[in-house]
This record gives sequence, structure tokens and C-alpha cells, in this order.
Amino acid sequence: MRDVKIVFMGTPDFAVGVLKKLIEKGKNIVGVITSPDKPAGRGRKLRQSAVKEYALSQGLTILQPKNLKDKIFLEELKGLQANLQIVVAFRMLPKVVWDMPEYGTFNLHASLLPQYRGAAPINWVIMNEEKKTGVTTFFIDEKIDTGAIILKKEVKINKEDTVGTLHDKLMIIGSKLVVKTVALIEANNIETVKQDKNDDTLKEAPKLSSDNTKINWNQSSKKINCFIRGLNPYPAAWVNILNNDTELNIKVYDCEIEKEKHNVLPGTLVISKKELKIASKNGWIKIKELKVPGKRKMGIKSLLNGFSFAEDAKVL
Repeated sequence: MRDVKIVFMGTPDFAVGVLKKLIEKGKNIVGVITSPDKPAGRGRKLRQSAVKEYALSQGLTILQPKNLKDKIFLEELKGLQANLQIVVAFRMLPKVVWDMPEYGTFNLHASLLPQYRGAAPINWVIMNEEKKTGVTTFFIDEKIDTGAIILKKEVKINKEDTVGTLHDKLMIIGSKLVVKTVALIEANNIETVKQDKNDDTLKEAPKLSSDNTKINWNQSSKKINCFIRGLNPYPAAWVNILNNDTELNIKVYDCEIEKEKHNVLPGTLVISKKELKIASKNGWIKIKELKVPGKRKMGIKSLLNGFSFAEDAKVL
């Protein structure tokens, strides 16, 4: 058996679950690389990454480079004497970093590669109405998410899944897959499969922005429902509503499909004392949970108890 010494690289909660599992299994974590502390909130106080908070609680050595090519950082990284690096939800690494350890650098990606390469695979599989997804471990190479595949594990996507619930399932399954991958490396028993990098049928998972998270009411009710679930709780699908000459950017977290044939234009807004619904091309989307500017996220009934929409309010 090889004596494996690991540097772990990651930032968000998803990565924390994997790091916890490695420590629970007694793996030798000689260092943790995570993002620098960032100002957040109204007070702009520095906030630590989720990985840093957990690493501190475990007494692990932590490095927080701003520049992954910085000479001082590279010397510090080399000084940890790791022979394996594991990357989970971190930045793109320069070759000088991923090529450093003897046994390589592998990444855990939250999709069944080569499908859904990119920054937001968990969101996009739900938004695109997929029935299954999974996790993949692969050795990093020069491009994003294109390296040789080590292991995969498939997961069913349920009709009720949001990006939040699917995130948690994939974190648990992904943690186990990482431990299994480490065991194969320890036993020097790795067999990899090359990815097809030029397949035109592959779907991507680009970074989410205000441009690709706006609801398109010309789509079917099912498609809109999947779109909203795929962005709940973060970053949230959104719609602009003109209310009393004020343009409101409203985040939508939960909805319900109302199957009813109609002849109104998609995007038509109907509001009563207890509900708010918007026409899709083949039915209605009843908004169940949302956030209007200046208020917390809440259920539609709670919002309508204290917030009034004008009779001529409309979707922009």
C-alpha cells in the first residue's frame, strides 16, 4: 500500500462534506487550500469559507492564496510534501499546481462526465429536466473537467428535488466516491477512461448569471417548474413585475403547476387575496414562495397579507 499524503482544495459546503469524510476515514490531510476571506454583509466583515471554518476546527494547516502561481504559495505548497491533491468545488488550477504531486491531482465533479462540464452542474441538470445525474472523479488536465475519468456514481433526480436537496445527496455520494478513489490510488490500482472532448451532443453547465436565471413565460409549465426548482435556494429564478410604476425584481423559490387551458398571453399576471399566478404557454404557474425587494423570503399568503399589488400590475 502507498503512503498517501493529501492536500485538499475546496471552498463551499459541498467540499466540506468530502473533507469530513476523508478525515473520518483516517486519511492523512497535510494541508487545505481554500479561498481568501471575503467581505460580506452590510458591515463588510471578512467571512471565512466553509472549508476554512471546518479546517480550523480540525487543526489543519491552511493556505489561502490569491494567486495560484505566486512563488511564495508554490513554495509553501511544495513544503507540505503531499503526493496527492484532491479538488472539490475550487478554482481552475495552473499546471504548476496540479502537476506537482507524485500521484496526481483528482477532482470530484457533480455530474456524470462528460455531460455537464462547468461551474453549475447541479443547477443545470434540474433546469434541463434530466432524470438522472451523478458524481465523477477524474484526473485534472489542462482544460476544464476534461481529464481521464476514474470513477462514477449515478443518482436519480426526483420530481420534488431542488438544487438544495440534490446538492446534499450528491455531497454524501460524492464523499464516498472520493474515499473509494483514494483507496484505489493507495493500492496503485487505478484504471481510467478518457473523455470524448469533441462530442457535439454534450450539454454544458455554465456559470449562473442574471441573464440565464430569468424566467421565460413562453415555455411550458413543466419547464418553468424545473427551472425554478433548479435555482432554489440559490441563486433563485427571477421575474420583473411593474407595480404602481415601480419595477420589482422578484425572486421565485417555489411554485405549483395549475393545469388549465387558456387563451391569455404567457406572462399574464393574476392576483387575488390569497394567490399570485402567472400564465405559461400551456397553463399557470402558482407562486408559492418568493422574495420581493426589502422583505425576507416568505410564502405567498404571508406576503399578500401585508403587501399590495396594483390591479394593473404586470410582468415585464
